Amino acid sequence: MALAIVLAGSASAPACTGGTAPASVPPPASSSSRPPDPAEHARAASEALPARFGFGRPATDAEIKAWDIDVMPDGTGLPPGSGTVERGAAIYAAQCAVCHGREGKGGQYDVLVGREPGDAFAFGKDPALLNRRTIGNYWPYATTLYDYINRAMPQAVPGSLTPDEVYSLVAYLLYLNRIVPADAVMTAQTLPKVEMPARRRFVRDNRRGGPEIR
Repeated sequence: MALAIVLAGSASAPACTGGTAPASVPPPASSSSRPPDPAEHARAASEALPARFGFGRPATDAEIKAWDIDVMPDGTGLPPGSGTVERGAAIYAAQCAVCHGREGKGGQYDVLVGREPGDAFAFGKDPALLNRRTIGNYWPYATTLYDYINRAMPQAVPGSLTPDEVYSLVAYLLYLNRIVPADAVMTAQTLPKVEMPARRRFVRDNRRGGPEIR
């Protein structure tokens, strides 16, 4: 912007349709024409790093707390608050449907709603089915919904939802996947108790090495 102002105010600036081009300005002379010394680089690389670099400061408790928002599978980390399916439907229509489609289907981004017949779980055997993964047929923990929505959604303004709004969206999405009833209320106490259809499809990997495949 400063450059544009200078040119516009200069009487000697050539017009777009003609005029004399300004003389080219030579580049500034290098402050040193000496080539880099490989020995200096090697010496610098071999020097021990200091214990502290002398910049930055320790994070305050408040700053750490603001980033400490992870929610564990057992519900550890869930904040106070509550949400209903009815309120979640209104929030979803305003904040989520544009990307994920009405009722969690048909949008330009991930499909959120869907169950496999008989809650079958063939994803590990047929890679072609991986694009059919949804909250209802693949996610093992309901608490992951809160964690992800709270930290990453809506895409344009992540972290902007209140705890009550996140709980409501979780309730609505669980309802759409036929996991909770229409009158469900999600809180820090009720959400960890929700049993996801795929919960028992995941097992701890306790292999110690070797050719076995489980």
